[in-house]
Amino acid sequence: MKRIYTQEANKHIGEQVKLCGWVATKRDHGKIIFIDLRDKKGIVQVVTEDNQDIGKIKIESVIEVIGRVKERPSHLKNSTSPTGGVEVEAVSVNVLSIADDLPFAIEKDKNDVAEEIRLKYRYLDLRRTKMRNNLHSRAKTIQFLREYLCKEDFTEVETPYLSKSTPEGARDYLVPSRLQNGYFYALPQSPQQYKQLLMVAGLERYFQVVRCFRDEDTRGDRQAEFTQLDIEMSFIENEEDVLELVEDMFTKLIEKVFPEKHVTFRKWPRIPYSEAINKYGSDKPDLRKNKQDPNELAFAFVVDFPMFEKTETGKLTAVHHPFTAPKITDISELKNNTMQIKAKQFDFVLNGYEVGGGSIRTHDPAILTAVFEVLGHTKEDIKRQFGHLLQAFRYGVPPHGGIAPGIDRIVMLLQNEPNIREVIAFPKTGDGRDLTMDAPSTVSEAQLDELGIRSIDKKEKKDRIK
Repeated sequence: MKRIYTQEANKHIGEQVKLCGWVATKRDHGKIIFIDLRDKKGIVQVVTEDNQDIGKIKIESVIEVIGRVKERPSHLKNSTSPTGGVEVEAVSVNVLSIADDLPFAIEKDKNDVAEEIRLKYRYLDLRRTKMRNNLHSRAKTIQFLREYLCKEDFTEVETPYLSKSTPEGARDYLVPSRLQNGYFYALPQSPQQYKQLLMVAGLERYFQVVRCFRDEDTRGDRQAEFTQLDIEMSFIENEEDVLELVEDMFTKLIEKVFPEKHVTFRKWPRIPYSEAINKYGSDKPDLRKNKQDPNELAFAFVVDFPMFEKTETGKLTAVHHPFTAPKITDISELKNNTMQIKAKQFDFVLNGYEVGGGSIRTHDPAILTAVFEVLGHTKEDIKRQFGHLLQAFRYGVPPHGGIAPGIDRIVMLLQNEPNIREVIAFPKTGDGRDLTMDAPSTVSEAQLDELGIRSIDKKEKKDRIK
């Protein structure tokens, strides 16, 4: 007999069916036991006679039920449930797996459980209706974005996770090489250089739903590893080509996947950076008309960012990244008018959050080299760290640009969640730990020897610094 899902029970009144799932609740009424059986689609009530095996079933045990679907009497129907008008009268109940006593109650969707407990037992936390809905919405969002871009003649290309460490802002996660002892890969902060190389390769329109890694302090809307929609386009006239694509794509996403939401502006505002700071006090302004409305979405773009800024230590850095094209008419402006130069950069903002950033890229090797020099890199550093990209640009590179909306942050806002951990299956804690897998963890001395590295404890590290 083929298994059906719980929400299909309405279509099989009077028929015998097979259901599989978890025991969400169990109510003992003497000789009769009522079980709410949950699967990925929902819940249906199962009615069975009491016996020794049924009585021992604990909440969240996994069972298989074969029974007949019956319509409930009108006065017993539950109008709040999609399957509230039927129940399954069990012929047999097969216990597939007995659950231990639970560390917290799963049937309650309230966030009344300590987050560390939720993350330690994330596989239980994900059984909650709210969490399952979040993951389903995330999957539908990614599916829509993929289909949209494929229809627009973009090609999805996977870029490497093991790459080269280059200065791009945040700290890299480093991976030691066994075959080349003393050398390291870096996990990508973004596929920035690879996607530009794909433009050199003539792909013209690329996208990727990609995992990115940054070793930086986490917060509610940031994780050590995160997912972004990476987009790059060749032969575009200006930044408006990218903005129009994003505006159309996300407007249609809301219409199809989140129809209960309403977008504040039919045409999304383009706000210069200086105006955003002076008028709203932020480069990611919240433009909602009613900030108490959880279904209002105020999309906007912030444009005309400064090309360079100074850190707290006085060091010069790129506001976006060094591959962003500066708005200059002559290369000499980079050294003579450094702090007044604007960049061909744009941010994608939603309800007070930056949810994506992009730019028109520099495709002139001389300008890119000059930008690196302004940022303090020596010619030797530039050749060592970026020589592969500059060499590629010598063989014919089209003008190009792109953007990378953050999937986690966007889904967080669309699901009205307070932080991105609620829309990620297995997120890290605020200090970067994976409590489900107990990572990071120590490794054996044999593994370290094979990699040609050793671990220094905190005391030894302090002594070496002295």
